[in-house]
Amino acid sequence: MTHTFCETCNRVRVSATGVLYTCLGQEDRTDLKPALRGSEADEHLHAAIDAGISGKPKGHDFLIGCGGMPALARHMSVLGG
Repeated sequence: MTHTFCETCNRVRVSATGVLYTCLGQEDRTDLKPALRGSEADEHLHAAIDAGISGKPKGHDFLIGCGGMPALARHMSVLGG
């Protein structure tokens, strides 16, 4: 990466398996399935999403060009990135 864009990043992704990822370059995630299965009302889901987003990291752990092992054990394709 030529520059860091994390401070202005407002993106999150929800995987096909119901996991909310708040950063492509971190392992942070929130499993939304319990909130979806726990109630027909949306309050639990909204609370889970709010909790996940409030923990969005301030930066990523990409090690591009450092010659070391990748910081993440998953491929971007897992998240559609």
